[in-house]
Amino acid sequence: MMHDQLYKFMFERAPVRGEIVSIQAAWQHILSLHQYPAPVANILGEMLAAAALLSSTLKFDGALIMQVFGDGPVKLMVVEANSDLGLRATAKLAPNAVIAPDASLQSLINLHGQARMAITLDPREKLPGQQPYQGIVPVESDSMAQILEDYMLRSEQLDTKLWLACDNRSSAGLIMQRMPVEGGNSTQMEQDEENWHHLLQLSSTVKREELLDLPPKDVVARLFWNENARIFEPRTPRFFCTCSRDRVAHMLRTLGQEELDSVIAEMGCVQVQCEYCNTGYKFDAVDVRQLFTASEVPINAGKGLH
Repeated sequence: MMHDQLYKFMFERAPVRGEIVSIQAAWQHILSLHQYPAPVANILGEMLAAAALLSSTLKFDGALIMQVFGDGPVKLMVVEANSDLGLRATAKLAPNAVIAPDASLQSLINLHGQARMAITLDPREKLPGQQPYQGIVPVESDSMAQILEDYMLRSEQLDTKLWLACDNRSSAGLIMQRMPVEGGNSTQMEQDEENWHHLLQLSSTVKREELLDLPPKDVVARLFWNENARIFEPRTPRFFCTCSRDRVAHMLRTLGQEELDSVIAEMGCVQVQCEYCNTGYKFDAVDVRQLFTASEVPINAGKGLH
């Protein structure tokens, strides 16, 4: 039985919130679309779980996009999670990249110390005063969880602790965050500090196998059985790709008709492959001419390659 669930939970006696996620069907679908070496897949899977956890707190209709720009055998890793927990992910390796079975994160994406991680919050509808926000941090750790903890502390000023795990069946993660509290006397502040460290101690006992194999709600019950944790209704992460023929057509228009005509002359058609879901889109000479008509009508929706 697959455990594709994300649970949020809070504690009655402490200003601390948590989330736990298990992604199995969506993760296995992503793996079926790409033949990534195991070390690359493991990092991408950890990013997927982290993106699901972070996106579940979005206060707008849109997406969280997590990108790693590498300077080693892995040049790019991208995970996108929308506010409805639709997920997709892809990675781009250097030509002729050789990936050792035990390759570390640093050797894969930060070989020369220039790798960066960017997290973009992108609202679907740009309301007045609402623009995409992007934060960038260097990749200074060999742990994806640690990289993201540093990001959250720098960009959000939130004490955050993450546990991430991945194999060829499941992508999973647990996050704990200490919420800011305004006011309060010194005694209350000391108590909050003590409660935070107590809950972190309990969280740190989580085992990789538990995250990967057990239903998320069972993991929360095991970790916090005596802490009055309030668990909310689950949400369901799923694979979802936003590519479409119209989106590809819009991208091709930006290249200009002269550039596309030269491709048609050489190749007979223009073909574009989605890097996330592997769907192919084919545009022949007639399609390309239609791209630049005044009406810019949708181009034959049935001409995707399957």
